[in-house]
Amino acid sequence: MRKVFLLCTLLWSSLTVGGTVEYRYVLSPEVRAVYTDVMTLELDLAEAGISRLKRTEPRNLAAYHLESYVDFFRLYLTGDESLDGLLAERFDRRIEWLERGDESSPYHRYALAEVRLHRSLIDLRFERHLAAFRHLNRAHKELRDNAEAFPDFLPTYKDLGLLHAAVGAIPPQYKWGVELFSSLSGSIAQGREELRRALADVDSPFHLETQVLYAFMELHLADRPDHAYRTAGQLQLDPANNKLHCFVLASLAMRSNRNAEAIRLLERQRRGGTAADFPYLDFLLGQAKLRDLNAQSRVHFQSFLLRYAGRHFREEAIQKIAWSYLLEGDAPGYHRAMAEISGGSRAGGDESAAREAASDRSPHLGLLRARLLFDGGYFDRARTELNAISLNNLTTDEQLEHHYRTGRVLGGLKEYTGALSFYARTIALGRANPAYYACNAALQAGLVEEKRGHPVAAKKYFQTCLDLEPAEYRTGLHMLAKAGLDRLASAS
Repeated sequence: MRKVFLLCTLLWSSLTVGGTVEYRYVLSPEVRAVYTDVMTLELDLAEAGISRLKRTEPRNLAAYHLESYVDFFRLYLTGDESLDGLLAERFDRRIEWLERGDESSPYHRYALAEVRLHRSLIDLRFERHLAAFRHLNRAHKELRDNAEAFPDFLPTYKDLGLLHAAVGAIPPQYKWGVELFSSLSGSIAQGREELRRALADVDSPFHLETQVLYAFMELHLADRPDHAYRTAGQLQLDPANNKLHCFVLASLAMRSNRNAEAIRLLERQRRGGTAADFPYLDFLLGQAKLRDLNAQSRVHFQSFLLRYAGRHFREEAIQKIAWSYLLEGDAPGYHRAMAEISGGSRAGGDESAAREAASDRSPHLGLLRARLLFDGGYFDRARTELNAISLNNLTTDEQLEHHYRTGRVLGGLKEYTGALSFYARTIALGRANPAYYACNAALQAGLVEEKRGHPVAAKKYFQTCLDLEPAEYRTGLHMLAKAGLDRLASAS
């Protein structure tokens, strides 16, 4: 025992100078290699590399930062909540290690904040909102302090930009709670500027990650889908061999009316291999094919359901399988599929699927076809579908949907005067309807007026969107309307 004690004392002394443990954050070649493994989703290789780092560079805390990335991807890709308990314990130990770091290093608070941000995203996915809020608040304080202490350390602004933009997009009816119980504050304009500042650090190993995050911010908060897609297209991405890169480009393609390109990207991705499974890519491929009215899209949703352990997206996947049967004229197949929906997720798409299942009434086939074609960017085909529908044969709710979808299609075709007319009808007729049509019509009308350079009219529509309370997609629509109001305020 004396020998063991003496050995421990000598080891501790070897890690100490002047009574302070020499834990550092060093971007050694091995650290950069492991980060590359993480970003190619070679998570087993990355885990082995992290274990090796802990042996060969025991004072380098970068290993624990990388470990946080690995745990985040394992949980996010699989949705496996049974794995979460074990990894939550690793999170607590990781924080303890990182807190021993050198406070004179800009990486000290940065790594702590990133680990908390990873954990907050997992908490949000599993609908633990209070825990997510707590981690976000701590991360924001660490990033804010880091920016004050090391104003020229640009990676800080990658995360600060995301947080400030996200807080800026929070609808007014929720923002008071954020301001009352946390240090979180910011605006979308501030967040975009900070993320652009982080882009200047071209030598950072996190530079490509920053570029991708900037593209998604431009998509979601700046309403610039084409710019977002072009930005990502100029990056050194390898979608055929890197599943994360495939996800990035396919997602941006689908959100910028490039559905055929998304199908091409997703079908060319490398299957198998040693990289972690990414079942959601099959969900995306099924979605893209369904938007081209390909009923065989259901095989991809079925593949997703077989491989994904989580509870999110499942109801939505089943709903889309049911729609594929409707496209083939198989009403019994639709009802058999919808009977499998049981609820259990509060995600927007899942909630919508559960409501449709509870109604026990299938969608109008023509309206469904128009909806799918519009979502795929096939505007002329969607218009043909809508023109073939007789309004006299529709229920009141179906007529409301027809007005809404006609407005969306006309907007897609850049026939803005007609689009605004149908949006106005949708808002007038659908204010009290629990469907999202009126709320989104107001949002879309605001976006049209913003594009046309009519800020007063745009502001009025965005505010109307915030005033409406649909039963589905409310939070997401309100966030986009708030983002619109912030853009208008920044431009004035």
